[in-house]
Amino acid sequence: MSTEATGRAGAAVEADASGERLRRWRLVLGGAEADGTGYELTGQDAGMDGALGALYGAGAAGKGRTGKDRSAGLGASAPSVARWLGDIRTYFPSSVVQVMQRDAIDRLGLSTLLLEPEMLEAVEADVHLVGTLLSLNKAMPETTKETARAVVRKVVENLEKRLATRTRATLTGALDRSARISRPRHHDIDWNRTISANLKHYLPEYRTIVPERLIGYGRASQSVKKEVILCIDQSGSMAASVVYASVFGAVLASMRSINTRLVVFDTAVVDLTDQLDDPVDVLFGTQLGGGTDINRALAYCQSQITRPADTVVVLISDLYEGGIRNEMLKRVAAMKASGVQFVTLLALSDEGAPAYDREHAAALAALDAPAFACTPDLFPEVMAAAIEKRPLPIPDTGSPGR
Repeated sequence: MSTEATGRAGAAVEADASGERLRRWRLVLGGAEADGTGYELTGQDAGMDGALGALYGAGAAGKGRTGKDRSAGLGASAPSVARWLGDIRTYFPSSVVQVMQRDAIDRLGLSTLLLEPEMLEAVEADVHLVGTLLSLNKAMPETTKETARAVVRKVVENLEKRLATRTRATLTGALDRSARISRPRHHDIDWNRTISANLKHYLPEYRTIVPERLIGYGRASQSVKKEVILCIDQSGSMAASVVYASVFGAVLASMRSINTRLVVFDTAVVDLTDQLDDPVDVLFGTQLGGGTDINRALAYCQSQITRPADTVVVLISDLYEGGIRNEMLKRVAAMKASGVQFVTLLALSDEGAPAYDREHAAALAALDAPAFACTPDLFPEVMAAAIEKRPLPIPDTGSPGR
């Protein structure tokens, strides 16, 4: 290739790269007169720009270079919102669609439109949408409830597929290891505990230990070995945590060796244990929003404990207590003193660092009951550690609740 041809090819590549940069900046800046790109969008790019502008455009921003109105807002028209939902599912991947839906509900006040069955059929279902539907549950007309339950069931079933197998496997192993036996078969010997218990029998001349007492893993029978109480704050900020906790509650309830109780609370306490066979029923039995009385909820949980040494209480709350703080802390201390394994989760979700009451978290940490946020993927490990009475796998968040 001649030098001249090489130069033309290089110039063409550079022009293409420059055009792509302008295209991307034009999509980011939104096409107002001050965007400075001078780039005109066509085809699918224009459609993407319109969908983004309807949600993120700056008020009555005038017309963009496509000639289309770029003012923000989808209006109160259900058909226009339904078309927009279809557009974003066409132009963007599912993960982006879910974020844009959440922003539309928050920024443009579209919650009331979710009370229409046609709208629910058009949205991309995820945990955040379920939380919104649950908060609207009491206002939901009968014509919408069946569709809403179908949307919630779809999300719940997907979560169960993702989480159930690993949770059961992890906790079954923990239950087996917690059932120690003193005359184990060879493959059931817990070597770490056996060596630790027989260090005084070390023979230096042979550089070995002669164990006088073997410690082994038992095999958990079908009888109940552990009691688990999930105590869930149903204030509005805990929506995602309520969804995940309900799914985990149903999974735990399906294990014969664990007796599971699920309690939700705001300023009142509701025991939903009898609905644990269907997490969708559990979710529609909650009422997101309202105040918080952790002390009252823990008082109820404490009254349900019959075998403290075999009980794990999991409080899922941001700890913004509206009840009696000192009484709450006394109850936690009393449960721990009786042998209960007490776990405080500031959130059970993938939403990142939660907002929480740092003073209460620090007070719980002083009682050796650290409070920390937990992702759904980590939850089985946290429960396994609590069942085995070993240190919890607390994420290194640097929070005062650790």
